[in-house]
Amino acid sequence: MTTSAHNNVKHIGVLNLQGAVSEHITMLNSINNVQTTLVKRPEQLTKLDGLIIPGGESTTISRLIKQNGLVEPIKQFAKQGKGILGTCAGLVLCGNSTTHNEVELLGLMDICVERNGFGRQINSFETTLEIPTIGKQIPAIFIRAPYIAKAGQTVEQLAFVGKRCIMAQQGNILVCAFHPELSKDNRIMCYFVDRC
Repeated sequence: MTTSAHNNVKHIGVLNLQGAVSEHITMLNSINNVQTTLVKRPEQLTKLDGLIIPGGESTTISRLIKQNGLVEPIKQFAKQGKGILGTCAGLVLCGNSTTHNEVELLGLMDICVERNGFGRQINSFETTLEIPTIGKQIPAIFIRAPYIAKAGQTVEQLAFVGKRCIMAQQGNILVCAFHPELSKDNRIMCYFVDRC
């Protein structure tokens, strides 16, 4: 496995409200010079270089972000140029619009998201991706995955399944529709950590 290129310690938080939290922590722990924090409160964001919003149930995570007073602190965190990685439901929450209005989005990225775009749990699948900035043969596990239906001009679309965009970045925000934390390949996580 690859290691992060920097010697200085990066402090990366994982939003610990619902979803694939422990899997992200395990993968972050496979990278040198990363210290992890489970984030539930706004004040925990102050010492972080990056934040991961994991997959899970986007309506539930959205409600808990609001209940825990994290909406504005996360937006401020992004405005400070700190790294945010949204995976699966995290991708949905980072968007500024979605085809389903029951989720309150953070609006961190100029994308319109199709929730459950690849269908229900039964339509889950695995594939490998070529992501020019990261590498080849990167495993991607899709579970009730969304996709990016529309992206603004400043959004760099990084990877596709067919014609559907499933990974993108805009400035300090990186999103993917799949679950990098469920594979043994930590290249996407290293790429994120290096940008924090």
